[in-house]
Amino acid sequence: MKTKLTNILALSIAALLALLSPIAMAAEPLDTPEIRTAAQNATTQSDHERLARYYEDAAAQMQAKVAEKKELLEHYEDKSYIYGRRAQDLQSHTHALIRNYEKTVKATLQAAAMHRQIASMLHTNHVAYDSQTSDGVGGF
Repeated sequence: MKTKLTNILALSIAALLALLSPIAMAAEPLDTPEIRTAAQNATTQSDHERLARYYEDAAAQMQAKVAEKKELLEHYEDKSYIYGRRAQDLQSHTHALIRNYEKTVKATLQAAAMHRQIASMLHTNHVAYDSQTSDGVGGF
């Protein structure tokens, strides 16, 4: 019975990853080699919840950078006369940074949502397995 639940969980996770892969290709979430390793080795509900919190915190930090760059862009637009010929380049560069940061925020929040969903599925499967074994269905 435990093997059946494990197989169902593995198939569910694989389907979820397949659905999210085109979205993840648009922009990569903020991560490090350590986080990638942790994500690959995550097996418990708490592992996935920890990863979701990491991605949510990283998205919040990136959102702060977006706000900072938007303020800078407004400055470049309002005071373009200060920067002369460079003003348009600075505006374009800052606008591109904002776009990239916003894509990263979106991808990072999607990674957090994926890990939250996996944690929820693990919790649901764990509760279902516990209720089956307490009813004597576990075969013990």
